[in-house]
Parts: sequence; C-alpha cells; structure tokens
Amino acid sequence: MINEVIKVADIESATAQKLLKAFMQFRKTGWHAKKIGGYNPSEFKVLVTIQQGANEKNNEMKVSEISQRLQVTPPTVTQIVNILEKDGLVERTIDPDDRRAVKIKLTPAGMEATASAKNRFTKTFTGLIDYLGEEESERLADLLDKVHHYFNEQSR
Repeated sequence: MINEVIKVADIESATAQKLLKAFMQFRKTGWHAKKIGGYNPSEFKVLVTIQQGANEKNNEMKVSEISQRLQVTPPTVTQIVNILEKDGLVERTIDPDDRRAVKIKLTPAGMEATASAKNRFTKTFTGLIDYLGEEESERLADLLDKVHHYFNEQSR
C-alpha cells in the first residue's frame, strides 16, 4: 500500500523507489518480531540484560536497572518480568537493604533458556555473514549504522 501511495506521489528518484522497496521487503519478513528460542524480542532482551547484569554484579538486578539499560519504562519491564516469572525463568527477591526494592535474577531454567536463545540468535547472524561474505557483511553493518544515524537525526 505504501508503495502505491509513493508511486501516486510521483517520486522521481529510481533510487528512492528501490530503497523504499528494500525497506518494505525487509519489514515484511517480520524478522524483527520473530521469536528467538521461543521468546519474543522483548522477553529475549530482558533475559539477556539480566544475564549481563548478573555477570557484572551479584546475580540480581533491580527493575529500574533493567529499564535504564533497555531504555524503556519500569512498568514495561515489570510486565515482561511477570511473564518470565510465570514461565519459571526469573525469580524476584526483596532487597535486604531496601525493602521497597525488588531484585530479579535468572533461575537455572532461565540461565539455560537465555544461553540457548543467544546461541540461536548468534547462529542467525553467523548464517547471514556466511551468506553475504565477510566484506559485504561489514559494508552492510556500516551502511545500517549510517541509516540509523540518519533516521535518528531526522526524528529530532
């Protein structure tokens, strides 16, 4: 539909049309919303963030710390943690130094699930590198960084 609207608007640049088509095809694949090891992208990010935070500290993170790292609101993290807790992947404990604060840590099942999901995620990108080759993959990463920077600047 957007392609039709753009054509109606008579964008003259063939390159702009090609970029738009590429972006639309990429979006249609839905790769950004696919489950990673059985977890949606938000759940995966929270699991990995807790794992990384646990490696830096004493196995636990506050919801506020997770939300800061992911740049989302604490209620968003709480919703995801509720799901992960129900699935037995994380557990909550009261912070002995601040009874109002709750700390989150991975359970053994959560550690295993996170490692497995990270492995699958890594294999996806390793497969892409194999498909494109090292040089084209580097070039693509550089171009995507530039695209990200461009759209960030446009949104200010």
